[in-house]
Amino acid sequence: MARECDICGKSRSVGNRVSHANNRSKRTWRPNLQRVHANLNGTVRFILACTRCIRSGKVIKAAQRTKAA
Repeated sequence: MARECDICGKSRSVGNRVSHANNRSKRTWRPNLQRVHANLNGTVRFILACTRCIRSGKVIKAAQRTKAA
């Protein structure tokens, strides 16, 4: 399973780690993904969504289930 947002498809990006001596080595930036209980097409399931999608309202959160006493 790839670590990418189920809504917008944001995934890792790569670049260089640059030291003070200008030595370069590869590094990655990973998106801030959260496991969210979301409502998708009438069904409730867990998805991986980036915080930007959650904050902008692209993810419709499902209602929390309460424990029966």
